[in-house]
Amino acid sequence: QVVLVESGGGLVQAGASLRLSCAASERTFSSYAMGWFRQAPGKEREFVAAVGSQGVITYYADSVKGRFTISKDNAKNTGYLQMNSLKPEDTAVYYCAAGRSTLNIRTNSGINYWGQGTQVTVSS
Repeated sequence: QVVLVESGGGLVQAGASLRLSCAASERTFSSYAMGWFRQAPGKEREFVAAVGSQGVITYYADSVKGRFTISKDNAKNTGYLQMNSLKPEDTAVYYCAAGRSTLNIRTNSGINYWGQGTQVTVSS
């Protein structure tokens, strides 16, 4: 069982940056792909970004490509989401997830573990 704990959310102005962290409780985290999802009020949870187990292969939703960067540090059992040039439409609860492959993450199917979420609010 892997417990994922997100941190780093907050209230910022448009154009600012935030870095989210996802700390995993077990070293087996290194064998999992990791991803980030977000859910805005009244909307479904959507895929944001994914990274392979070794932190090399990455995928992004079109809405964040060029602004967000996902990374994974297996030595620290932690994943990250660097968010730059934030927009009001990025406002949501952000969740990290772990799965056996980036395909699992990208399709939101067969995800093994979810974090509890962290709120990101971007004011205009």
